[in-house]
Amino acid sequence: MKYEIIIFDLDGTLLNTIGDLAASVDYVMRSRNLPEHTDAEYRQMVGGGIKRLVERALPAHLAADEAYVEECVAQFRRYYVDNIDRHTIPYEGMPELLRRLRAEGVMVAVASNKFQHGTDRLIAKFFGDIDFVAVEGNREGAPLKPDPMIVRNILAKTAVEQSRALMVGDSAIDIRTAQAAGIDSVGVAWGFRFAEELYEAGATKVVTDVAELEKLLFD
Repeated sequence: MKYEIIIFDLDGTLLNTIGDLAASVDYVMRSRNLPEHTDAEYRQMVGGGIKRLVERALPAHLAADEAYVEECVAQFRRYYVDNIDRHTIPYEGMPELLRRLRAEGVMVAVASNKFQHGTDRLIAKFFGDIDFVAVEGNREGAPLKPDPMIVRNILAKTAVEQSRALMVGDSAIDIRTAQAAGIDSVGVAWGFRFAEELYEAGATKVVTDVAELEKLLFD
C-alpha cells in the first residue's frame, strides 16, 4: 500500500445522502411557497456546504438577500438535524472497504463540508465500528473545501507526509482540495457528480464503484 492514510469525503463518497438533503431543502421551499427541485437538480447543488446549497435552491432574487438566506439556512438545519438519516445509506461495499483498510493498517479519515454535528452523527450511525483517526466537518469560522486547511489539519494530527496521503471524493471540490493540500486524489463517479467534472478538475484517476476503488488501492 502506497498510502498511510486515505481521506474520504462524506456526501456522495461514503454515504448517499441526497434523499435527506433534498427532502430538507424541499421542506424549506414548500413552507415558503417556492418551487421545489428534483434529486438530479440537487446533485448539482450540493458540495459547498449548507448555505451554498440553500442559495442555489432559492430563486435568484431571494438568494441575493443575505438575511433571507440565513433564515432559510436555520430552517433547513432544524429540519435536517431531525431527519438526517431517513433515506441516507452507505454506498455498496464501502463499510467492507473501510474495515479492510483498517485491518491492513491504513488510517482512514473524513473531510467534509457538512456541519460538524451532522458529520459526527452520520459517521457514528453508519460506521460506528470504524476507527477513524479524524472526522472533520465544517465548524463555524473555518474555511470550506477546496481550502486545504481541513486536510492539513488531518495530516498534522496523524504526522503523515503529503506523499503518503490520498483523498477520495466525488466532486471537483475534492480534487481541488487535494491539489491545494499537495496530496494525491481519486475521483469517484458513483456520487453526486459525473466523471467529466472530475477529470476537468484535474483528476488523473476516476473509479465507478467501490470494488474498482478497492482494486486500485490494493493491487
